[in-house]
Amino acid sequence: MSNFKEDLRLVKAFIFDVDGVLSSPIIYCYPDGELMRSMNIKDGFAIQYAIRKGYHIGIITGGNSEPVKKRFSHLGVNDIYLKSKDKRSDLKDFLMKYHLEPQNVLYMGDDLPDYLVMKEAGFAACPSDAVEEIKSISKYISDQKGGDGCVRDMIEQVLRLHGKWMEDDAFHW
Repeated sequence: MSNFKEDLRLVKAFIFDVDGVLSSPIIYCYPDGELMRSMNIKDGFAIQYAIRKGYHIGIITGGNSEPVKKRFSHLGVNDIYLKSKDKRSDLKDFLMKYHLEPQNVLYMGDDLPDYLVMKEAGFAACPSDAVEEIKSISKYISDQKGGDGCVRDMIEQVLRLHGKWMEDDAFHW
C-alpha cells in the first residue's frame, strides 16, 4: 500500500463537492427558496491559484445555484456540474475532456452522494466533519471542516509536493 503523499504526486486535477466541502454544512434557506452558503476565502484563493498553476478544477454538486456557479466561474473554474444526479458520469466527462486517468484526480466529498464517485477517483479526500462512510474510503481526512479551509489544505499539499506553492505569482490574486 502506498503512502498518501506518493499518491498526491499523481494529482493533476481536483474535483470538489460544494455543500459540506466548499461551504459550511449549515445553509440558510430564505423565504423565496434561495439558499445562502458560507464559503472560505482561503479556499477561493487556493482554487484560483491552482488554476493559474495549470491544474484543472471541477465542481460537482447536486445543487442548482446560480450564485454558486457565479462564484466559481469568477475564480476561473470552467467545469461546474450543477444538479448532478450521477457524479460518476460527470467525473467521466471531466476525465475525457482533459485526457486524464482516474489516478490523476483528487475528489473531495463529505456525504453519501459522493461515495461512488470517490471510489472511482484516484485520490479520495474529505473534511474532518464528513460522515463516517466517506471517512472510511478517504485516503486523507483533512483536519479542517467543510467550509473552513479543507479545500485549501488539499490544494496546498499537492502544490507543495509539486514545488508550485510559494512561487512569485503566489502573492497576488
